[in-house]
Amino acid sequence: MKQLFRTFFASAVFIAIHAVLLAQIPAGYYNSAAGLTGVPLQAALHNIIKNHTVISYSNLYTQFKITDTKGSNVVWDMYSDVPGGTPPYIYHYVSSDECGSYVNEGDCFNREHSFPQSLFGSTGSIYSDMFHLYPTDGKVNGERSNYPMGEVAVATWTSLNGSKVGNCTFNDSLGHLYPFTAFEPIDEYKGDFARSYFYIAVRYYTEDAGWTSNGMNTGSQMKPWAIAQYLKWSHNDPVSTKETDRNNAIYGIQNNRNPFIDHPEWADSIWADVVSGISLTNVNVYCDVYPNPALTNVNISFYSKDYGKLTINILAADGSLVIQKTVDKTTDAILESIDLSSLSKGVYFLQLKTATALATKMVVKE
Repeated sequence: MKQLFRTFFASAVFIAIHAVLLAQIPAGYYNSAAGLTGVPLQAALHNIIKNHTVISYSNLYTQFKITDTKGSNVVWDMYSDVPGGTPPYIYHYVSSDECGSYVNEGDCFNREHSFPQSLFGSTGSIYSDMFHLYPTDGKVNGERSNYPMGEVAVATWTSLNGSKVGNCTFNDSLGHLYPFTAFEPIDEYKGDFARSYFYIAVRYYTEDAGWTSNGMNTGSQMKPWAIAQYLKWSHNDPVSTKETDRNNAIYGIQNNRNPFIDHPEWADSIWADVVSGISLTNVNVYCDVYPNPALTNVNISFYSKDYGKLTINILAADGSLVIQKTVDKTTDAILESIDLSSLSKGVYFLQLKTATALATKMVVKE
């Protein structure tokens, strides 16, 4: 855990690296987010980048020529690229290279929803939102399926550039291996995908009714293990010129930006506290919240190795505290019920805090 949180202090390095690039950001674009952290920052960024110009899904191949090209009409495919080396195949932006059917890698490329479309029902503005859509090899895209992105111990399938499918390696402090298959991109592009997920969590914050989960998310929001994983990826693979150029190009198309490319440190500002009890091999907090959505009461089944007082906070979408309850905790596991009947319908955040651990869950009041 210490290693993970040492990386949080790398935020200042991110700022220095990108100081010369901030001129691309329109003057005053992020003014309403200044000085905020946590949920208030997430809400402010959502209000800045929401209501973007929606392009048609069929027009993506044309737009990719602007946003995802290596020059000379070559497709920049993160599922086949070999940075500093020779990729196993390349595609060009010509109709004959577009899928179509495929059997093997190198047959054709298509449009990859890095945040799987099965999670949001293939509808709404997210369906063609370029900040999570990329041109990728059809075969690799098919093998990736709708699996969460994570780190893989033993691969069951490996692409020609080294991307992998296999069991996720994330473990909690109870010794439970998270029981799902994951897709691991190569190191060069892990930060790119992490910042795509940070964007989704902000752009579609409170706009994800009816979305489902594939193990890494609840609606548009990442689960704590995924936040820990993607913060690590974002720090280990800082923003590249490719991402900055792509951010500026998409702004010219959609009229919104990915804040985590412009300000990578904001990912820590929003989510570092959520994973303060989490590292990639240790989770101090383990909890379930149900029913969710809730009509009146929400129940909390909570496990922690940390003893002492437990504080339960209910936060409104703007970060304001609306309910607080303190429990004297004397055992590992507890079950508490919180009365939400006084609250209006909407999205809230349930925050569980002990002296050394913190967990946050989204709760919908019906």
